[in-house]
Amino acid sequence: MSDRSSLKLIHPASATYDDFAARAIAIAAELAKAGAERDREAGVPKAEIDTLRKAGLLTALHPTEIGGGGIRWAEALRLVRIISRGESSIGQLLGYHYVNAYVPYIAADEARARALGIETVEKGHYWGAVVNPRDAGLTLTRAAEGYRLNGRKTFSTAAHISDRINVIALLDGDIASLVLPTDRPGYFPGGDWDNIGQRLSDSGSVEFRDYAVTEADFLVPLAAPEAPLPPLATFNTPLIQLVFVNFYLGTAEGALAQALDYVRTTTKPWETSGVSRAADDPYILERFGEFSASLKASAALAENAALSVQAALAKGHSVTEQERGEAAIEAYHAKVHATHVALEITARIFELMGARATASRYGFDRFWRNVRTHTLHDPVFYKAREVGNFVLNGEIPLVSLYS
Repeated sequence: MSDRSSLKLIHPASATYDDFAARAIAIAAELAKAGAERDREAGVPKAEIDTLRKAGLLTALHPTEIGGGGIRWAEALRLVRIISRGESSIGQLLGYHYVNAYVPYIAADEARARALGIETVEKGHYWGAVVNPRDAGLTLTRAAEGYRLNGRKTFSTAAHISDRINVIALLDGDIASLVLPTDRPGYFPGGDWDNIGQRLSDSGSVEFRDYAVTEADFLVPLAAPEAPLPPLATFNTPLIQLVFVNFYLGTAEGALAQALDYVRTTTKPWETSGVSRAADDPYILERFGEFSASLKASAALAENAALSVQAALAKGHSVTEQERGEAAIEAYHAKVHATHVALEITARIFELMGARATASRYGFDRFWRNVRTHTLHDPVFYKAREVGNFVLNGEIPLVSLYS
């Protein structure tokens, strides 16, 4: 957790989306200045998250009536894309926080969600999660007073910097959905993230050892594993997939911006190009044009998907399974396209910059490493299959933490 004893929070109730966007643009520019060094150091991003906190970005999505910024989901996702231009991991962390902190609004009763929202706004909490469904899981057992949580998850994000975490555990065969503070004894982030990309995402294992749980920590009542969830409570999946879309695209936008600057200032024209500046080389111009067009198209697709999911969410508890599925398919269209576009651009900018751009001091490879690492979160061909099954057969995807 961050030491925030001297941190002055900006409560954003009077801010507009344009205010948040301006703050995000400024933060992204600062992040980009030392991007290569920050990637090499790969530390816990406490200072970076504190910067987002001070700018009011962590509470921008909360309702204005409790002191939040009151922006909508499509706007919050744009902020994720903007921050990712400067540092992909920080964009990921902002987006994950938005989804994790939003879960009570779609899953819990109104009073519980409001109480958690007020606490988050007043204290500037960052929300993480320990819910990876591909792990064996965590076990909750009954104790003399309350419960005890034990077990290890091999993967989580924001393990050290989270103030509150959503946790799923098993209790006597039923599913317990919990909201837990990370400053309670028994919580141990592993600090073992050593992957090639998203090196500042504070990912890695988390272990709980006799962690005390009370009735007040339950987000919703216990549920049988096979019990169906109301459609509204399942929107965290299309929302997190849209977070992926936007930080992939923001990362590609950041890579393209740095490539443009490098070509303008450093790249030498090829000897048979017939031009005196690399920026006038017709092949470089053509590639930049293609990349820019691809990014614009993917961003438009992402915006359309965000608006579709936002409109379905606005229906509240009246939203149907079919409406949720159709909105999710729009998000998955964007996911498929953004994955391919971001991987291509972040890999191929070197063709435009030239051989010297591969020097480690520039760290331009971090953009590709970041996208390549996270796009393996869930196989994109399964997302394409879900889209194809809807287009061809009218089948909405089965609800899970991945679909």
